[in-house]
Amino acid sequence: MSRSGPGRGGDRPPRPLAGRTVLVTRPTDQSTSLVTLLRRLGARAIVAPAIEIVPARSAALTRALRELQRGDFAWMTLTSRATVDMLASRLSGPRALGATRVAAIGDGTAAAFRRWARRDPDLIPATFTTSGLARAFPRGIGRVLCARADIAPVGLEGALAAKGWSPTRVDAYRTRFPRSLPTEARDALRRGEVDAVTFTSASTVRGFVGALGAVKGNPKVVCIGPVTAREARTHGLVVHAVARPHTVEGVAAAVMRALAR
Repeated sequence: MSRSGPGRGGDRPPRPLAGRTVLVTRPTDQSTSLVTLLRRLGARAIVAPAIEIVPARSAALTRALRELQRGDFAWMTLTSRATVDMLASRLSGPRALGATRVAAIGDGTAAAFRRWARRDPDLIPATFTTSGLARAFPRGIGRVLCARADIAPVGLEGALAAKGWSPTRVDAYRTRFPRSLPTEARDALRRGEVDAVTFTSASTVRGFVGALGAVKGNPKVVCIGPVTAREARTHGLVVHAVARPHTVEGVAAAVMRALAR
């Protein structure tokens, strides 16, 4: 695979990733912003979704949403954009939240909530992890709705309970893992063309490792945060860079750092 150096000349914006190939393992409908950013930096960005998000349909979720609209919850936690998408699809509108306060992890989740609710979340922790949210959450009493992925790890609910709250956890959506990656991604990995693989959640690590075929070369592993990096190391991957901040912009910057070494 031929590679060129950084872009040159005139007023052209710098393209530090020109000639580089980067896999994006987010679900297709959530990959646009990262793909656009990587391509703007000159990379060949290949969408290789390692997970698929499907809506949850359960009596527990229906009951929790009914209680939410009734004003039974003092707070609701949003730990991903997919949870906002679930609210948008299941509620009549943001007014259904009433006076329930909202805590959101991450700029992407907060932005999705702003677009839908037309207001800011009441709490965005400085560290975009569930442990960061638990630390930033105030002490108090009342019910907290934690609508999360079916495979999200335990811990948040216990941390909130330790601060006096009564958390209710329900599955907001389900995560499926593909049996294989798209053809373009498989071929690029097989030919040793991939310079870096990006992971934006622990589940994308698990999905990628499960679907992984033959790989040539030594793609750099870039993770959005410490939880994702820990999952990668659990599967024997060497993590070359972790995004700071834990955003898609941070991931793009981490890719540049990893490939500059």
